[in-house]
Amino acid sequence: MDRAGGNDAVRRVLKFLHTMGSAGVLGAMAALVVMLALAPAPAALPGYAAIRGAMGAVATWVFLPSLAVTLLSGLLAMALNRAYLNAGWAWVKLATGVLMFEGGLVYVQGPMRREAERSALALAGLLDPAALAASLEGERGTLWVLLAVATANVALGIWRPRILRIPQ
Repeated sequence: MDRAGGNDAVRRVLKFLHTMGSAGVLGAMAALVVMLALAPAPAALPGYAAIRGAMGAVATWVFLPSLAVTLLSGLLAMALNRAYLNAGWAWVKLATGVLMFEGGLVYVQGPMRREAERSALALAGLLDPAALAASLEGERGTLWVLLAVATANVALGIWRPRILRIPQ
């Protein structure tokens, strides 16, 4: 395989990884929004602990790895494709992708993992159930904001508008 063919294959793999990562991010956030909507009150502790455990698992094992794959494949694609370096839409995607990664770690994965642990402790009788669900509204709002940003990133990748042209 010649060099051009090798680069084309790498680009296709990166595009595949970026697309699959994006699907994972959007799917995980949609699932988390639904689970938040269906979560019983902490007073129904067994059900609450079960759904919070599932949410912690989705945030840790689907959302975060998908977000990492999306960000890394996008960064590698930018490094390998010179056209992306001059495309404003790619830089906007990079900036919002980094913000999503930070927001995902700090406001989604971390709190959901902690609440899953806390609800398990409450179920075991080691924590007062009244201490649960303190971050529920913040989690819901954060997920909706990140869903909107992720959707905008997908739109930018599909339509690639001529914004912020970087001079050569």
